[in-house]
Amino acid sequence: MSEKTYCMIKPDAVARGIVGRIVARFEDVGLEIERLELGMVTPEQAAANYAEHAGKPFYQGLVTYITSGPVVKMVLAGPDAVAVVRKLMGVTNPKEAAPGTIRGDFGISLDANIVHGSDSAASAEREIAIFFGG
Repeated sequence: MSEKTYCMIKPDAVARGIVGRIVARFEDVGLEIERLELGMVTPEQAAANYAEHAGKPFYQGLVTYITSGPVVKMVLAGPDAVAVVRKLMGVTNPKEAAPGTIRGDFGISLDANIVHGSDSAASAEREIAIFFGG
């Protein structure tokens, strides 16, 4: 059964010019790109996306970072898309991410960790609505 997930290539990866290499990783495993858009994250989108972290010490840093430059927003689809994307990305901290994962191969720091992917089908639905509307 096909599933949809949300994925974002973050400002650090866009600035480094590695978007194509990251997108290819998703295509190489058979995920379909249903939507793809290069653009800025608005402060309102950032606030909605990171609402669970509001009030935490690192919250403002998250918002500042994700709105600091262009990102690539994507809807990816395929069997078990959420789990497949999470596995391809690797763990959040690039220093702990396995070689062969996106964060393991391209990540530099926890603050600039290259990519975001929804952690569940429910999160994917919410995030797709935040970043693509409806």
